[in-house]
Amino acid sequence: MYFENFPTVSYTNVLGGDTTIVTNILKRIGARDAVKNSITFFTKYNVRGSETPEQVAFDFYGDAELHWVILLVNDIYDRYHQWPMNVNQFQAYLEDKYADANAVHHYEITQSSGDTTVTINIGTDNSLYGSATAVTNYEYEEKEQDKKRQINILDSTLITQFVREYKSLQTR
Repeated sequence: MYFENFPTVSYTNVLGGDTTIVTNILKRIGARDAVKNSITFFTKYNVRGSETPEQVAFDFYGDAELHWVILLVNDIYDRYHQWPMNVNQFQAYLEDKYADANAVHHYEITQSSGDTTVTINIGTDNSLYGSATAVTNYEYEEKEQDKKRQINILDSTLITQFVREYKSLQTR
């Protein structure tokens, strides 16, 4: 469904000279920032466990084929690196990336001013900040996954209009 509305272009193979009609996957249409930042159009949602974009689309829109809407309104163009991993993928990722998932990734300090508290990454050397908190590789990657879990869901009453406008923009 996502690519079916993309325009096509003629592509000539420089080696063989054959011309083929291909889908222009470089054409990008995105939701306007004003729309993406409007709280009236979206519901905040935390992706659970091993939920896929298809499952989320089915749960909210009754149609798994609308997974591309979930990805598009959240600026996710690479579902394999921008969508949260399930437990098995996360474990394999940690094992592949780090020799020791429990080793220190960086240190953090907390600073407060009035009602505001901010956590600051001070890097891998805590010699100047003895009270800095160690953050392990596992904890760091888990926080990154938690950020990816927080997505916006377009209000289901707007989905038909959104899809129609998307298709009209793609064919221009």
